[in-house]
Amino acid sequence: MFYISDIQTTAPDRFLSQLQEKTYEMLKLLQIPFQRVETDEIVTMEDCVQVNQKLRMKMVKTLFLCNRQRTEFYLFVTCGGKPFKSKEFAAALGISRVSFAPIELMEGMLGTKIGAATVFSVLLDAARKVRVVLDGDVVDEEWYGCGDGTNTGYMKIKTSQIVQDFLSYAKHSPTVIRV
Repeated sequence: MFYISDIQTTAPDRFLSQLQEKTYEMLKLLQIPFQRVETDEIVTMEDCVQVNQKLRMKMVKTLFLCNRQRTEFYLFVTCGGKPFKSKEFAAALGISRVSFAPIELMEGMLGTKIGAATVFSVLLDAARKVRVVLDGDVVDEEWYGCGDGTNTGYMKIKTSQIVQDFLSYAKHSPTVIRV
């Protein structure tokens, strides 16, 4: 049986990663309310269905992408059930095609492992090497469902607070595309 905790509105008692700690510090600093649950390890979007039901929202899918030379990096946030099409993504941005960034770059630049990519990773991107790209369908949703920097912690936040408050604080202006 898959474990999902009761809904909580405070940070965890202990943090599992530097990114998770930074995430909750930022939410407190900006006074952004959230609901969260703790779960068994989640790796796929299919695993998120029960979290969506518990928090009454739709989890986003966050992809870490790069160009062939590994010099341009993109954090693409799209709808959980939407397939990723590299050609459409690249065309919307007017760039060469991209692919998934290697695991070691994801861990080094975003501070997360596979299945835990989150918009909050830009808190670790002080050099601003990562470009945040949001799917317009995500921006249109009232609620933003995402991980907290781990693959066992998930939260629900107002989308407007992610787009306006958080990304402004993190000094990452998002690009919104329709694909």
